[in-house]
Amino acid sequence: MTTPRMSVVMPVYNVEAYIEEAIQSVLDQSFEDFELIIVDDGGPDGSIELARQFRDPRIRIVSQANRGLAGARNTGIAHARAPYIALLDSDDRWLRDKLLHHFVHLEANPQVGVSYSGSRMIDETGRPMAVAMRPKLTGVCARDVLCRNPVGNGSAPVLRRTALDRAAFRRAEEPDRICWFDESFRQSEDIELWVRLSGLHAVRFEGIEGLLTEYRIIGGALSANVVKQYLTWSRMLDIARENSPELVAQHGDLARAYQLRYLARRSVQLGNGELAEDLMGRAIELAPRILWEEPLKSAVTWAAVKLARLAGPEKFKRLMRPYLGAAA
Repeated sequence: MTTPRMSVVMPVYNVEAYIEEAIQSVLDQSFEDFELIIVDDGGPDGSIELARQFRDPRIRIVSQANRGLAGARNTGIAHARAPYIALLDSDDRWLRDKLLHHFVHLEANPQVGVSYSGSRMIDETGRPMAVAMRPKLTGVCARDVLCRNPVGNGSAPVLRRTALDRAAFRRAEEPDRICWFDESFRQSEDIELWVRLSGLHAVRFEGIEGLLTEYRIIGGALSANVVKQYLTWSRMLDIARENSPELVAQHGDLARAYQLRYLARRSVQLGNGELAEDLMGRAIELAPRILWEEPLKSAVTWAAVKLARLAGPEKFKRLMRPYLGAAA
C-alpha cells in the first residue's frame, strides 16, 4: 500500500445522527492523499453500520471495546501511517480545503508541530450559529496554550507525527500500548496533551487563517456537567504543574481565571445564570487582568451573565435562540 501523506483519525461512539456528514466532509476534501481511520469505540447504536456503507478505499475501520475519546484517538494514531495526523470528531465537519491548507502550512514550516485554524459553530441540525472560535494564530507560546487553548476543539488540529511522538508514553498497566492522549481523562484530554506538547516538549503551535472546522454544539450536552469539566481541567493543571512547574507558577492563576470565564459562558448557554455569575465572579477575583487583557469578551460575558440572571432560564434561552440556534 502506498503511504498516504495525511492520516485522519475519527473516533466513533453513538453518533448515528452525525457520522455520515463527518465522513462525507473528509471524502469531499480537495486534498485527496489521505487515509481515514474510523475507530469504532464500542457504541451500541448503528454508527459503524452507517460508516461501512461508504465504499471509499481510503477508509479503514478499527474496532475496540469502549475506551473513551482519548483511548479511541490513541488507537487511531497507533494505526496511522502518514507523517501528518488530523483529528476529526465524528459529530463535526470540515470545509473542503481544510486538509490542503494545513498540508501546505506544515510542508512550508518544518518548525511547526501543530497546525490549527479557527472554527465556526453549528447547532445540532447543522445550521451555522452566530458565534465562532477565532484564536491567536502566530507568536503562540506555552503561556497561550495553557491560558487560552488556541486549538479550541478536537477537530481543529493537524499534527506533525514526529512532534506528536515526543509526548508518547506507555502506561504501567498496559506496557504494550502506546498512548499520546491520557486515557484517564474523559474531559480536557485535548488541552492536557497540548500543554504537555508545548510546555514540556517545546512543540511549536501555529494557526492558519479561516474558519475551516464546523464544530457542532449539541443542546443538553453543551457543557454536559460544568462542575465536572472544571474538576478535570483542574487535574490537567496539576499534571502541568508537575511537568512544567515554572509555566504554571507564572501563569496558572490566569489560566484558571480564563477557564472559569469560559465555563461561565457555558453555564449561560445552559440557562444557569446563578452558576454563571458565581464562576465569572471567581474568575475576576482570581485574575482581574482578564478584564483588560480581553476587555470585549469579558464585558460581553459579564453582560450575558447579568441578563441570564434577570431574564430567568427559559426567557433567556428564547432570547439567545437567534444566536445559538437549536443549541439554545
